[in-house]
Amino acid sequence: MALRTTHIDRIRDGSFDTLIVGGGINGAVTAASLAGRGASVALIDRGDFAHFTSQASSNLVWGGFKYLENYELWLVFKLCQSRNRLMRAYKANIEQIGFYAALDENGPYKPWFAGLGALGYWIIGQFGTRRPRLLTRDTIEQEEPAISTSNVAGGIEYQDGILIDNDARFVFSFVRSAIEAGAAAANYVELVSARRSGERWVARLRDVDTGEEFLTTARSIVNAAGPFVDETNRGWGMTTEHRIVYSKGIHLVVPRLTTKRHQQVLAFYDDTERLFYVIPMGRRSVIGTTDTRVDTPFTEVTSDDVHFLLAQINARMDLDTPLTTDDIIAERCGVRPLVVASSGGDQSDVDWTKLSRKHAVETDHRERVVTIFGGKLTDCLNVGEEVAAEIESIGIPLERDLHNWYGEPAKATKKEFYRQARLMKLDGVRSKPELEPLSDRLWRRYGRRAFAMLDAIRSEPEMAEDIMGSADYIRIELYEASRSEMVTKLEDFMRRRSKIELVVSDHDIETSEGLREVAEILFGEDDADRRLAEYFGGDDRIPEAVRAGPRPRQELTSAADALVSPR
Repeated sequence: MALRTTHIDRIRDGSFDTLIVGGGINGAVTAASLAGRGASVALIDRGDFAHFTSQASSNLVWGGFKYLENYELWLVFKLCQSRNRLMRAYKANIEQIGFYAALDENGPYKPWFAGLGALGYWIIGQFGTRRPRLLTRDTIEQEEPAISTSNVAGGIEYQDGILIDNDARFVFSFVRSAIEAGAAAANYVELVSARRSGERWVARLRDVDTGEEFLTTARSIVNAAGPFVDETNRGWGMTTEHRIVYSKGIHLVVPRLTTKRHQQVLAFYDDTERLFYVIPMGRRSVIGTTDTRVDTPFTEVTSDDVHFLLAQINARMDLDTPLTTDDIIAERCGVRPLVVASSGGDQSDVDWTKLSRKHAVETDHRERVVTIFGGKLTDCLNVGEEVAAEIESIGIPLERDLHNWYGEPAKATKKEFYRQARLMKLDGVRSKPELEPLSDRLWRRYGRRAFAMLDAIRSEPEMAEDIMGSADYIRIELYEASRSEMVTKLEDFMRRRSKIELVVSDHDIETSEGLREVAEILFGEDDADRRLAEYFGGDDRIPEAVRAGPRPRQELTSAADALVSPR
């Protein structure tokens, strides 16, 4: 946690151009954009980075095919452009994937009409993906036998993008970019209050982990609090032209359902004629999402949610055994913050299922406050650029945008990493089936930082050993996370920096002897027990297998300290 302590020390009594409140995708990309253009930036979140809405997405980077239903052609065009740009900038992190839609005979659209829509979607996206296909029922039966075709008239396949890792880790990549450009960033730091004093904002902050309160100042504030933007603005006495309404969506993670050799997203219309998906996540499938109007951002998965999704998928897939609640490995639940006009009263008559995920950026020039309403991961680069333009408009100069605040390292750097990995035979150190090459994973997750990880593995081959078995995380990744990823609680690593909680069953986690080593590497031996107790809900609830797990050997700890440079 040394990195977090260092950044809190920088924020305490600091003076910045911009204080960004909220570390979800909007706040993270804004921090990267502003810091990358020379602004002094402080980024805070009262929880972990991406701990709320930004960790509950479908992990998809898409142009909004479903928005064609409401003829939102301009929005689809903009989202497709954003998708194409992200896929070009993050080739190792985002891959193109087929959306394989089976259409029922009594569904809302005939296959030929949906095929026209898919063709239009491809054209609107300026041919940034592979071309779509019209599918017959026989083709679907041959290509994906897991789909029940008893009531299928045909289908379509079109292309979009998917995050290979998880959404929260992608968000943190922007936090890392902001830090590398000079920003100060800290999770678990809460905004207690903020007031204007002359030409600056004076903010009182609280370290949620220790309880310490301190001050910082900034010329401007960006409200990137996601579902809490309205609440945050009210705390400052701000009025805005937009506000947020909430739509709850859930996902269920189950064992892999699809049989096709190549990854694809299965798409179906549910009984309410709303699209839902079966999304691949390694050896798992993610079923979702739902769309339920709620009045609070704090939501949970209900038994009705679960039974609805299970019924929908069991009716549309030809599974050896119908899915039950016993098959659920993990649940995901979050709210979509949807933008509406503030002048519309309670807007109880709004059909929220037809509200799109467009964003709005609103600026109070007198108070120097920029608020980001709504949005989605796909459109994040546009958000970063739009907020930067607003910051310039309130009198804070920025350097010219060279578009170097986002994206992966240069091709030459990647080529050199793979050359070194090949020479040391990195991909041959593990023999588990169905695992991607280790070189691909380290490069995708860590970029330039992966070079130091190669050095550590050369010096100590045990650094390439899996720690938690089915979790598929090697020892050196834990040391790197402890140094450079601001892991404050064990959940930060298990749920957001990795996706272990999403793909590994509770039973496997609770019986993992390696989890203790994970905690000791991340937090040190002195603090491991406290963090494990925090994670499991009490010291007396730490599973015996975890409590008695093996300790990391001192020589390995020393090797990692020597070979992984501080960040």
